[in-house]
Amino acid sequence: MVTPVNPPPLDRTSPPQRTDAWRQPAAGLTEGVRVRVLRAVYGDRRAAAELLPRLTDRQLTGTDPLPTEPAELAPALLREHRAEIRALPDDTRLLLLLAAADQYPVSTDAFLRAVVAARLDTRCLDAAEAAGIAHAGAGGVAFRDAWTRIAAYETGTPADRRDVHRLLARVLRGEGETPSRSWHRGAGALGPSGRLAAELSAAAGTAADTGRLSVARTLAERAAALCPDPAEQHRLTARAAAYSWRSGDGDRARRLASTATDDALSGVLALRAGNATEAFDALLIGVGAAAPTSSDLGAPPLAAPASVAPRAVTPSTSRTATPAASHSVAPAAPRTAAPAASRTAAPAASRTAAPAASRTAASADPRTLTPADPRAVTPAIPSARTSVTPSTITPPTPATHLLARATEAAIYTGDLRRLREAARVAGRLGVVAPGTLGGLVAAFDGRYADARDLLKSAAGRCGPGGDPTVLIHAAIAALLLGDHTRAVTATVRAAASARARGTPVTVPQAMEFRAYADFWTGRPRAGEAAATDALWQAHATGQDNGACHLQAALAMFAALTGDADVCRERAATARSYALARGLGLPAALAQWALAFLDLSSGRFAAAAARLRALAGFGPGHGHRAIRHLATPHYVEAAVRTGDTRVARVAHADYERWAGTVLSPDDLALSARCRALLAPGEEAVDHYRAALDLHSRGTRDFERARTELLFGSALRRLRRRAEARDRLHSALEAFDSFGAPHCATRARTELRALGTPAAPARTAPDSSTATLTAQQLLVARMAADGATNREIAARLALSPRTIDHHLRGVFTRLGIRSRIELVRLLAESDEPESG
Repeated sequence: MVTPVNPPPLDRTSPPQRTDAWRQPAAGLTEGVRVRVLRAVYGDRRAAAELLPRLTDRQLTGTDPLPTEPAELAPALLREHRAEIRALPDDTRLLLLLAAADQYPVSTDAFLRAVVAARLDTRCLDAAEAAGIAHAGAGGVAFRDAWTRIAAYETGTPADRRDVHRLLARVLRGEGETPSRSWHRGAGALGPSGRLAAELSAAAGTAADTGRLSVARTLAERAAALCPDPAEQHRLTARAAAYSWRSGDGDRARRLASTATDDALSGVLALRAGNATEAFDALLIGVGAAAPTSSDLGAPPLAAPASVAPRAVTPSTSRTATPAASHSVAPAAPRTAAPAASRTAAPAASRTAAPAASRTAASADPRTLTPADPRAVTPAIPSARTSVTPSTITPPTPATHLLARATEAAIYTGDLRRLREAARVAGRLGVVAPGTLGGLVAAFDGRYADARDLLKSAAGRCGPGGDPTVLIHAAIAALLLGDHTRAVTATVRAAASARARGTPVTVPQAMEFRAYADFWTGRPRAGEAAATDALWQAHATGQDNGACHLQAALAMFAALTGDADVCRERAATARSYALARGLGLPAALAQWALAFLDLSSGRFAAAAARLRALAGFGPGHGHRAIRHLATPHYVEAAVRTGDTRVARVAHADYERWAGTVLSPDDLALSARCRALLAPGEEAVDHYRAALDLHSRGTRDFERARTELLFGSALRRLRRRAEARDRLHSALEAFDSFGAPHCATRARTELRALGTPAAPARTAPDSSTATLTAQQLLVARMAADGATNREIAARLALSPRTIDHHLRGVFTRLGIRSRIELVRLLAESDEPESG
């Protein structure tokens, strides 16, 4: 039996090999597929070029997972490498086989001990070093590349492979080496063995508990291969899929989940990379299957309410619930749901017939579903009137985990009817929702005081070293409450904790909310860089729905920095993907980005039209939370176009939320709306109140916009001196934020006063300070030697847009070649390094 050798996560800092054979076919791929293809083949462009013609149409579009076994990825390349190794002496090949078995898929660091135990002569490696295949080092053998290591393993006979695995198992006797020893024992087995399967299963649990999820996946998958019991084999496969997902190997997780035939697990994966509506239905079916036996399952706990000490939870969180939670504070009367939403929880439960019941074990096992999804600890939504007290907290069950996922699917689509359906199921099962999601339901139901209390409890749990899920929920709650400083702290800590716990799938989810805080507080460069990095990670881990939301967030940053081409391209990409999968949240955010671009450029009628349309979009096309967040901008656009009737209604609800939550920033924006809607002199007091509230908040960018609007109003009232002060202050802020469109509006107002405005900055501290955040990213990649197509692939933009950016870079820096660009960037970096 050949033990599979699977690709490890690619270190994206290592430059991949280049080949023209890869560039042309890769140009037609989506960004997510491009990233995953290169990751699967260790960044080797030759292997990528060989793989692309072998992919199906569904794989090329990202619908189906990519191959995961080397023989399916690049068979011709492997044959070439195997031929090189077969030309070596037998003793050399044996040492290379031993080294390869020791390194992957489980790194055991036992090569030197095995060499001593078997009395092998390491001088035989000289032939491999002379051939440029591998060389001996202090820690063992270093192969030329990953494909050479795979070839070294595959050239061994099955008997030789079993022998080296058994040898490695014998020398692994140290403390903490049980998982490694069990792996080699399983890899050296001749056939199915219940005893070895049980040993590997236990070792997988040990590895998972210590954050080695890639090792846990490998052990669970091998245990499934050796298990003679079909039912237990199904459970182990589901566990392997779960570990794969949490460790960031989305393609393998989806492949394993398809063989496990588990509705709940498939629903969890669909929520991250498929249709959220379909995910909702599958997850409710899983709830019905898991609920009857929930009392016997002992699933790991969910995040507890603030009134209860936090317990251990899965270190990850919901991509779909969290964006909604970060915005969903608009409890306007529910709209009619889409027809699909009419399927209630009861029918979902009734559909769980015998086949579904047979999957209960896989859904319920604490090492299957829970680690399968980074959001498995997000609390489920209770009935809107459930009282959250320590005495009413029900011990969590697999049904609560599945119900939480179903709730997140409803939030992601923007379908409030489905959200309430999930809440009714939670109430019937006695599930209590702590923190952010409970606050979200209360907000949608108009119970603002309850929402405020629940969110404050969740936001307070952002201490260092905490569980990533708890930290992300704290960040979301902080964003809802307007505490952006705490939100940034919580997201940074969540990302660090996720990396420390070996769950990279959680990192881009955490960084999504860092982007929100950076946008509001006027840090577009930092926010755009963080969102771009998170976009790559989302693609690499197979979280295309998360990548869609990040694209929309990047469109918002481009709107802030005045980069119209990038804003429109990213918004179009996000909306195209979102509308095809019924993802109302990113679709609405992208629409808001376009509206904000129009607003900041003075195209008020266009901005008002977009925001009016946003209010009319239903589930799958829009989202009430985004409509609520955009209310201050809609009021501004409507006033400028003379259409204030709907804006007054929207502002009334916004003001009610601000008056309940008492966030200085929300209160400031509400006061600004009152100023815009007030006539003449009456507006002045409202503007002054708004600026006073802004001084106690953190939305620095909106404070500058308030000063701009106030200065404009003062100019029209002929209060020239105060108008100049306000406009100069706004101009200085916009220049520091890198928001040229808003700065241009401030200069226009100053010219109308007859006051000379400071020109746009032309002599910055460094030569690169004139560049926008996007231009600086493109410039650095170009200076590193990347082609336009390669930069476009990395940033999820078109080569034409990259060419436009580079022309802008050359114009702003006054240069004509990439050689000059390299020199200028090096000079600008010198003061920082000093």
